[in-house]
Amino acid sequence: MTDTATHPDSQASGASAPPGTDAHWALLPTGFHDGLPPLAEHEAKVVDGLMACIASHGYDRVKPPLCEFETSLLAGAGQALASETFRLMDPASQRMMGLRADMTTQIARLAASRLSSAPRPLRLGYAGQVLRVTGGQIRPERQIAQVGAELIGATGPAADAEVAALALKALEKVGVTGLSLDLTVPTLVGKILDAHAHADREGDGDGDRDRIMAALDRKDAADVRALGTPVAKLLHALLRAEGAAEKALDAARKLALPDSVAADLDELADIVARLRVLAPGTTLTIDFVEHRGFRYHTGVTFSLFARRGRGELGRGGRYITASPAGRAGEPATGVTLYLDSILHTIPAATPMRRIYAPYGADAAAVAALRDSGRIVISGLSADAGPRDEARRLGCADILVDGAVHPVD
Repeated sequence: MTDTATHPDSQASGASAPPGTDAHWALLPTGFHDGLPPLAEHEAKVVDGLMACIASHGYDRVKPPLCEFETSLLAGAGQALASETFRLMDPASQRMMGLRADMTTQIARLAASRLSSAPRPLRLGYAGQVLRVTGGQIRPERQIAQVGAELIGATGPAADAEVAALALKALEKVGVTGLSLDLTVPTLVGKILDAHAHADREGDGDGDRDRIMAALDRKDAADVRALGTPVAKLLHALLRAEGAAEKALDAARKLALPDSVAADLDELADIVARLRVLAPGTTLTIDFVEHRGFRYHTGVTFSLFARRGRGELGRGGRYITASPAGRAGEPATGVTLYLDSILHTIPAATPMRRIYAPYGADAAAVAALRDSGRIVISGLSADAGPRDEARRLGCADILVDGAVHPVD
């Protein structure tokens, strides 16, 4: 099944074992897995490393609940995740609740409610688990660990560049190498199509628009070009312009793009220039027509990749937060990092050597070793062969007369 292929520490999912058998008792639903040693410890250390880097940039940690009323969870940008959200009835209030499919919308709720009077821009970090109704081909898991940061109440390229550079720095801190960042503006294609439809309503019908969007999703340049309309030719050229950031910007500026996207190109150029300073050495690319997965974003967005990675390590960008009725949302830029992909990118640390303390060993010596950061496993009963017991428990060292010696 998909989870065992993705997670070496997972228990197989499926329905091949008959009910009542031991194998059936241990099965998990597709898309879920058990975190076993040593990978569970490795994940915890990676989360700690990411959060430490986020905190060093002034982002305060928050901890929203796993479950909340769907009226707030699915408000504003949260509507884009409605189909991925598990729902259940709260027996206490008799109101519908949702299990979060993403944490960004929860952070926006906190900013608009409990932290509404905090000084802006508001910098918040978080780590936790999210649950989704279905998995995808690239990411089959339905329970996903996320780490993220949100910069709320600030607008402009400086804010976008700060968040993108922070994500790159955090990934580097936990050992990810060969990083690249792909920039896009998910609203760009829509603006171009709207401008051409306004100028010539007979030239591009809804059918052509749908076909163009579908072809761009597939990156099918031939299908886009085959339409032959002026906007199709323009988008074909824009599709071909993707690539290294500065080169892509130069190519795009040579095209007859509508005035409505000029500001987007200027923001992209500004962000690229800032990232060259904040994240030197990072590969920067631009894909002008990419918009999949950026359902609630309103400006420049980005995806993070690594040379040895499996799919996206994270993504982020600009959006507008949800707010109570009658109040405008705030501009915000955020990033979410995916632990499953990150853990496939970096090797697990070498486990620390364990020390076996036979039954009756000096308690002060054992305590001193643990206080110094060593791992000590204490024997719970007298045994005839302490070295054999140490080997059985996976200990490389043994405590003898208050001193540590190799088992072999």
